[in-house]
Amino acid sequence: DVQLVESGGGLVQPGWSLKLSCVASGFTFSRCVMTLVRYSPGHELEWVSSVGTDGTNGAYSDSVNGRFTMSRDNIKNTLFQQLKNLRTEDTAMYYCAQGACYSGSACSGLPRGQGTQVTVSS
Repeated sequence: DVQLVESGGGLVQPGWSLKLSCVASGFTFSRCVMTLVRYSPGHELEWVSSVGTDGTNGAYSDSVNGRFTMSRDNIKNTLFQQLKNLRTEDTAMYYCAQGACYSGSACSGLPRGQGTQVTVSS
């Protein structure tokens, strides 16, 4: 079974940084495009970023482009997301998902973990 375990979230002030991790198991991680999505109450599921199987071809939503960076370690089956210059509107539960998608509706059908909460507040 696909298992994805996220960590690294927390409560930070605007402008601060966080690094999220997602450890994968139950599938051949190195062969899968991986995706990060987020959800906050009152909003729809939002696609954030995706990265190719070799860590290249990263794609980012307009709202995070230039501030978030996705990477991966295919030896350790781990996905990383560096979040910089965080804003209050980045507050959400962040999930890693197995596979490629580029919209919230398309991402909703992908396997994902339990999430890690990021709260940005002064």
